[in-house]
Amino acid sequence: MPTMTLQIPTADGRADAFAAFPGHARRYPGVLMYPDGFGIRPALREMARELAGHGYYVLVPNVFYRHGPAPVIELPEYLGEESRPAVFAQLMPLIEAHTVERVRSDAEAYLGFLATRPEVGAGPVGVTGYCIGGLLAMRTAAAYPAQVAAVAGFHAPVGADGPDSLRHLTAEVYLGHAETDLTPESLRELNQALDAAGVDYTSEIYPGTIHGFTMSDTDAFNPSALQRHWDRLLSLLGRTLDARTETR
Repeated sequence: MPTMTLQIPTADGRADAFAAFPGHARRYPGVLMYPDGFGIRPALREMARELAGHGYYVLVPNVFYRHGPAPVIELPEYLGEESRPAVFAQLMPLIEAHTVERVRSDAEAYLGFLATRPEVGAGPVGVTGYCIGGLLAMRTAAAYPAQVAAVAGFHAPVGADGPDSLRHLTAEVYLGHAETDLTPESLRELNQALDAAGVDYTSEIYPGTIHGFTMSDTDAFNPSALQRHWDRLLSLLGRTLDARTETR
């Protein structure tokens, strides 16, 4: 399966990114995959290749490119309880500096880049994200509704921008929450806000999971929840993207 390391021009410089796709024989639906705060690393590359194997051109940007190329900070091979405090101490300033304005500006660049790729078919794309990346995915879909047909977020703080932000969404939405991230009451409040905004969505808690359950290089990893995530994500993308034309 072809993979590439790319440089995406943005308003503030160039964002390095990883891309995976099935081959050069045809054009594929585009998917923008936002990583969790730990960024591009072997586990994320493997997830991108897995998704690409189902017939998608998958682009994973280094969202913290302003601070350097990925990996922006040094990461252990396995992110366990002992290593998390030191890693998060380095990550939090980067996350806090990544403002809504930066997210929207960068998203315009990422979506524009996908639109120019010869391997990507015409029409809107899907956007998915993990942890903070899920919030970036929702912000992208809200800011550029004409360009995003599907958006998914997993163990993500998707309600962080408040209910008013949801009214701009036109994409079909799927949200898979960790059991430790949302109480049933919080889930009801989020779903009520999605209902009020008229969003076509599915939003559910994955039983027995903790934050980060999709990430195989962390102690939060839950293999059965990861498979459920793939089932839900592939179903969403299949409904919204696979019927698109392959030509421009």
